[in-house]
Amino acid sequence: MRINSAVQAAIDLTAGAAGGTACVATGQPFDTAKVKMQTFPSMYKGLVDCFVQTYKQVGLRGFYKGTTPALVANIAENSVLFMCYGFCQQIVRRIVGVDRKTKLSDLQNAAAGSFASAFATLVLCPTELVKCRLQAMHEMQLSGKVIQGHNTVWSVVKGVIQKDGPRGFYRGWSSTLLREVPGYFFFFGGYELSRTFFASGRSKDELGPIPLLLSGGFGGSCLWIAVYPVDCVKSRIQVLSMAGKQAGFMGTFATVVRTEGVLALYSGLTPTMIRAFVANGALFLAYEYSRKLMMKQIDSY
Repeated sequence: MRINSAVQAAIDLTAGAAGGTACVATGQPFDTAKVKMQTFPSMYKGLVDCFVQTYKQVGLRGFYKGTTPALVANIAENSVLFMCYGFCQQIVRRIVGVDRKTKLSDLQNAAAGSFASAFATLVLCPTELVKCRLQAMHEMQLSGKVIQGHNTVWSVVKGVIQKDGPRGFYRGWSSTLLREVPGYFFFFGGYELSRTFFASGRSKDELGPIPLLLSGGFGGSCLWIAVYPVDCVKSRIQVLSMAGKQAGFMGTFATVVRTEGVLALYSGLTPTMIRAFVANGALFLAYEYSRKLMMKQIDSY
């Protein structure tokens, strides 16, 4: 049975939302540590120190600051990403001149994913800005950069609107775009390459949960290894702009390298790589299985 494009888009969007939820549920504490270490690298000696200090000063809830916007960000991003991924795969098929049901190569899937990620930044940037500010609010107060912190999603949103207007939610958008487009080439490329390896000549659709988890983890690791310094600059722009005017991508990048050294761009890499493997493995597992379930339901009618 041939599924029309609107139904297929709805299936991809829903499966992407399921994947985004799984991603946040498994990786939020590590994401919080990443943002703290990226923005204030001198405050923490490493991942363990970051976890210990956060727990002592804020308690367990400190690891889940920004969970609501993170959930919104991941659901919105992955819904749009996987919906656009399906459309972009069709565009790639037209460009290379093959039938719409022809399986794309790993490289072609990577290109489709990279293109799709550009659309996802439009919903990701505002929600990620709120998430990052909530996660690093305690450090902003400790460092004296802000006198009174915003501890709820609404207070952060209200603060952005009062200070910068609606455009303020797109602080760091160019950095987000610079991270997502090349990053998702490696993300989808790594995922598809890994699935090809595990399939060993069989259909990729026959893979079980363990190969899918490992393939998703490998894809996520490829993404973050490729674009981590860009993400570090993005986090600084989005968080430090609370305290006043913050330079753009090139200005912030140059300042970090000049005053703190190149290694500062890799602050928080350890929690990121742990989160990348676990969370993206869960993301793709949830996406593939929920998508298969919905496709099976549609086919049965």
